[in-house]
Amino acid sequence: MRFARLLGVLALCLCGSAGLADEQRLGPETNLPLPRYVSLKAAESNVRRGPSLTHRIDWVFQRRSMPLRVVAEYGHWRRVVDREGQGGWIHYTLLSGVRTVIVDEDMLPIMSRPHPDAMVNAQLQSGVVARLLECEIDWCRIAADGHRGWAPKSVLWGVEPDELHD
Repeated sequence: MRFARLLGVLALCLCGSAGLADEQRLGPETNLPLPRYVSLKAAESNVRRGPSLTHRIDWVFQRRSMPLRVVAEYGHWRRVVDREGQGGWIHYTLLSGVRTVIVDEDMLPIMSRPHPDAMVNAQLQSGVVARLLECEIDWCRIAADGHRGWAPKSVLWGVEPDELHD
């Protein structure tokens, strides 16, 4: 009898923790998914060791529109990680929901349509920040320096491999 009761409690705990895992994927402050991508709104943004003005500034991001990955939230602060895996806390007013990506391949051809044999619209250097317009399964449509086109998702940082975006 005790064993059956113990199994019942264990089953409830396991179901409850599965539900908790799903809830933990949403930010406690915004109720938006974690992790998620955002971009820098400001040309200079202090990155702090903790989520308050009293925490030390570890470095300063100096690239407007740079994509960042939000991995945690606390009050008005967002813990972000950049392309190199460096992270810290930034005040939410310095972030934008505008999606951008960083080109990870030098002289990346952006195509007129999402196909490797399509006409090349332009080529982008590695490190260029481009606006993310939409994503299909393997391709994303991006815009940079007045050029628009499609690029393989695998060579862009700032979008998840399985993410669809329109």
